[in-house]
Amino acid sequence: RSKPPSSLFGLRLREARLLAGIPQDRLGTAIGLDETTASARISRYETGVHAPPVEIAARLAMVLNVPTPFLYCEDDELAEVIQAWYHLSKNERSRLLTLIRTKPDLS
Repeated sequence: RSKPPSSLFGLRLREARLLAGIPQDRLGTAIGLDETTASARISRYETGVHAPPVEIAARLAMVLNVPTPFLYCEDDELAEVIQAWYHLSKNERSRLLTLIRTKPDLS
């Protein structure tokens, strides 16, 4: 049984990896890590022992098909919005932005 994530980044990384159905070793090699250390390195990122540099986080996000900001988002609902936005077409994004920008101030 693996150790639960102790960092926000680790939690989001594990969530994205499990959703993508990619084992730690395969994810590590997909971003260019040596296969002898790939699984251990991804495990350390997920448990919060180490935080990857932003360039590595961007590669992880690309392989997992999530936007990089998703991996750092503190708010669960906003993380869901970021994830959904990433998968919208240009036209859908434009329509959503119009809706957001024309929403009356509720205060």
